[in-house]
Amino acid sequence: MSQPSAPPASSDVVIVGGGVVGAAISCWLKAFLGFPGSVTVIERDPSYARASTALSAAGLRRQFSTPVSIALSRYGAEVLRAAPTLFAIDDEPGPDLNFREDGYLMLAASPSQEAAIRANHAVQTAAGAETLLLTPDEIAARWPHLRTHDLTLGAFGPRGEGWFDNMGFLTAVSRRARAAGARFVTDEASGFEMQGGRVAAVTLASGARIACGSAVVAAGPRSGDAAAWAGLALPVGPRKRTIFVFDCATPPDPATRPPMMIDPSGVFCRPEGRFFLAGAPPVEDPEVALDDFDPRHEEFEEIVWPALAERSEVFEAIRLQRFWAGHYEWNAFDRNGVVGPHPDVANLVFATGFSGHGLQHAAGVGRGVAEWLLHGGYRSLDLAPLSWARLLENRPLVETEII
Repeated sequence: MSQPSAPPASSDVVIVGGGVVGAAISCWLKAFLGFPGSVTVIERDPSYARASTALSAAGLRRQFSTPVSIALSRYGAEVLRAAPTLFAIDDEPGPDLNFREDGYLMLAASPSQEAAIRANHAVQTAAGAETLLLTPDEIAARWPHLRTHDLTLGAFGPRGEGWFDNMGFLTAVSRRARAAGARFVTDEASGFEMQGGRVAAVTLASGARIACGSAVVAAGPRSGDAAAWAGLALPVGPRKRTIFVFDCATPPDPATRPPMMIDPSGVFCRPEGRFFLAGAPPVEDPEVALDDFDPRHEEFEEIVWPALAERSEVFEAIRLQRFWAGHYEWNAFDRNGVVGPHPDVANLVFATGFSGHGLQHAAGVGRGVAEWLLHGGYRSLDLAPLSWARLLENRPLVETEII
């Protein structure tokens, strides 16, 4: 990462949060849409050691239950494939982000799970996703080591789904944004100065202030606190997830290694080099403190390993290598993103609440918010379904495919 800048006295756009969503907004705004004004990104920790971007499982899938999420994922896959060209700077090509399109495999073992997969498959097909429905026998034929006796159905995305270099993507969008003139400032946003129902300035923990034309909240799990600076109630806060990396005493044949597999228990698992990466939704999922990154070690022995060992003999003898915990920016209203301006504060735009899928949707959200800031509306993908209106009118757009 390049060295951060000192805070300017004013900026046309100030983005609170320099993780992948905030960085993508700055990149699309300055580099790809040619915004002529000044853009400043405020990031409290340029090492990103505890950023959701860095601590994620780095997956991308089309298997969602809402059309807007599927469309965002489709665009995200296009961007990952085009990264060497899209993120080139002068004569230097952009990075290969190692997008492994090995797919997602969703498994059902009950009538309700099967019904959900079939309903979501209809939505996905209508939205242009190429999801395949597989019988238990078809699953066993593709991945012979998986036990399918209890399964009723599976859904597999053979294209446009997989995993990629998460920090490589963050670095690429940040570098491209900086090269186009965006300024990244290392400081912590601490409040908004309000004037006439607008954000007049963003105040910083260092004591500095940046007068702004527009402010963007892309602060991940801290976004609920940021909304409160403007007197707004946003139900977004941190939920903790622990990820485990392990190896197998007897690994499967490379040709039959599973893709990103989501077991009916909720446990997920995918290859990670010669190892495997896995995790699970916790039994209890309270909001946690913003500085709580203590891994829940017990989830491996109590949830993850038993489910995987039951699903395949290759996971019966495994050895834990490392583990860590990160945060979802959890939208308690409907587990979907909140994107766009608030009607009561016209120059305050949000891009948050993605509940675990912010990284994979960052490119589409970055483009959409940049379009809004430049044109006052969306010009490509319509992100209106993710607007504040549904929260204010109590119309949840529930995303059921949360991993």
